[in-house]
Amino acid sequence: MPDSPEVTPRVLVVGGGAIGGVTAAHLSRSGHDVVVLDTSSEHVGLMSGRGLQFDEPTGTSTVRVPAVESADDLDGQFDFALVTLKAPYLRSALTPLMESDRVDTYVSLGNGLVQNVIGDVVGRDRFVVGITEWGATNLGPGHLAQTTVAPFVIGEVDGRSTQRLATLAEVLSAAAEVVTSDRILGRVWSKLLLNSTFSGLGAVTGGLYEDIASDHVARAVAYRLWTEAYDVASALDVDLAEIVGVAPDDLVVRSTGDAARADESLAILMRRLGKTKASMLQDLERGAITEVDVINGGVAATARSLGIASPLNDRVVEIVHACESGRLRPGTEALAALVDV
Repeated sequence: MPDSPEVTPRVLVVGGGAIGGVTAAHLSRSGHDVVVLDTSSEHVGLMSGRGLQFDEPTGTSTVRVPAVESADDLDGQFDFALVTLKAPYLRSALTPLMESDRVDTYVSLGNGLVQNVIGDVVGRDRFVVGITEWGATNLGPGHLAQTTVAPFVIGEVDGRSTQRLATLAEVLSAAAEVVTSDRILGRVWSKLLLNSTFSGLGAVTGGLYEDIASDHVARAVAYRLWTEAYDVASALDVDLAEIVGVAPDDLVVRSTGDAARADESLAILMRRLGKTKASMLQDLERGAITEVDVINGGVAATARSLGIASPLNDRVVEIVHACESGRLRPGTEALAALVDV
């Protein structure tokens, strides 16, 4: 009796922005059955029409990616939904997908502490946690750039090794290296340390990650922000993991004696991620709402729940909201508002 033909997993990417769109381009180019769900009619039209202009470290190409504007336009069932939307839009985007029962497993690939929101909407048994360690930039409708190369990290909330996790890893490997973790929540918090520090400061200063690292004032604030979030994670008893090959405690600075070790680790981090433009800075440049409330705000809210002070993260939230409203612009004045906190 002949073997049954192998069934290729169907993948829905919820949100065709920088991370989602780049992931979808890789998957589509590799022959995967992938569809993007995005509310921008212009972006959808360009992706599914002439193709997405896709800039990579190795060159530029045009990749056609099937895309739709509404969940009502989707056909059939999907094995995975890769959720890359910003936190404020999660419930409105995921609810119709749940109501139509179109997706077997939802995969969180967003920034900040969004896992509880997604888990509440879709149910813990249909949910896999993931993080994206590489960076990308949205250059406008139909034009995205991948700026750095690094892994996806995925895992079950309870740490189990499952078949769906293995299948998901195989799918995502078309876009980047994939690391499976039995302590994914520790990975989430390690990524949160990275984002609250460098995405937060990217939004405040208007610079790339490498610009923050090369400026002695911004770098000093970065170490303070990292240490503050590290202390919150430690109080929460989170089992932190390496982020892009760097141990989280190597960037903790409590005295001048810690600076040399931190500088060495920061150099490693910047070799991999230095060209990253913070997603929150991209939002500010487009006049869009940021995710500061689940990134720096996620650190601050957790700190409050533990009775811990987090003045720097609190101040980043205030500064970024001031930039959202136009009362302040990213740059030296915004950075100066952090220095003396």
